Amino acid sequence: MKKALLTGFSVVLLLALLGAGYAYWHYQQFLDTPLPITQTTHFTVKQGSSVKRVAQDLRQANLLPPSALDTSEWLVQAHARHEEYASKIKAGEYELTPGMTIDDVFKRFISGQTVQYQLSIIEGKTFKDIVRTIKTHPDLQQTLTDADYANLMPLLGQTQYPHPEGWFYPDTYHFPRNMTDKEFLQRSYNTMYEYLMQAWDKRQPNTHINTPYEALILASVVEKETGVPEERPLIAGLFLNRLAKGMLLQTDPTVIYGLGDQYAGNLRKADLQRDTPYNSYTRKGLPPTPIATPSKAAIDAVMHPAQTDALYFVATGNGGHNFSKTYAEHQRAVASYLKEIRSQSKRESSAPPTANTTTDTTTQPNANAEVLELQVQE
Repeated sequence: MKKALLTGFSVVLLLALLGAGYAYWHYQQFLDTPLPITQTTHFTVKQGSSVKRVAQDLRQANLLPPSALDTSEWLVQAHARHEEYASKIKAGEYELTPGMTIDDVFKRFISGQTVQYQLSIIEGKTFKDIVRTIKTHPDLQQTLTDADYANLMPLLGQTQYPHPEGWFYPDTYHFPRNMTDKEFLQRSYNTMYEYLMQAWDKRQPNTHINTPYEALILASVVEKETGVPEERPLIAGLFLNRLAKGMLLQTDPTVIYGLGDQYAGNLRKADLQRDTPYNSYTRKGLPPTPIATPSKAAIDAVMHPAQTDALYFVATGNGGHNFSKTYAEHQRAVASYLKEIRSQSKRESSAPPTANTTTDTTTQPNANAEVLELQVQE
């Protein structure tokens, strides 16, 4: 009897060991089997999801390796708890690639390396341009109303300067799907504010720029006046010279900004004489707010302007400018510029027409504006 009991116990023990061995082998097979995907797939871990919910969602998406007796969900949960992944999983959208095992997937989920989308804020663009880009981005969650945009800066923590122009740092931003529009703008504003304050602390002191905000305003004007990097410090120095002498800045971009939707693409003499808060031909000093998004380079140029005696500048026709110390020199530079423009026009008019070509008038020099500037110079 005793021998029979021992034999029965041995059989049960053997079966238990065999079962445990099979279970362990099955578990290892499950862990070593890649997910059944043949191309990059996106999977979202929903906010507040438990391990059980993640396992269910993976199964419903047909992303779990096949398992005998359909134990895949249970095995996923058991593995996550055994490896202490459960409390470390971060919500978000993740990229799963062919060859990944369930352990690779959980390591991806706890890394927080979510799929990133991007949106660029371009230097020289206005706040209206930025808002238009944000509102049409398919991967940003739209939460701000028109009323919110009209009173945006206090929502972002800026109450001293409520006008939003110029406050958003130009860069290409990467973010997870469904970041809110407010979160995106908060990030861009914070970046601009921090850089402006750092640059201000390291600035070359100038008695005509008294606050970081005034530096931001002038940087926006410098940004709109030239796309040539090496000219920015020179233009900043020139504008500071004019401020020091009490001269009008007389810069077209401020006039254009003040005209708003009334600007039709070509400045007229009447436009330069039409008084608005932004017309630097009729009002001394800086405009009341920035007129565009300044680049880091433009901010740096204002904080560290070139030492120059120049008071005037005019386009050369190839993207750069000629700088002059006196009005007489400036007149000669403008005359030379207009002569080149007329010669160019004659060459173009006498050249034989070319099929399938067009002229982009938005990039052509505005000779008329240069003439108008001469008519209103001090």
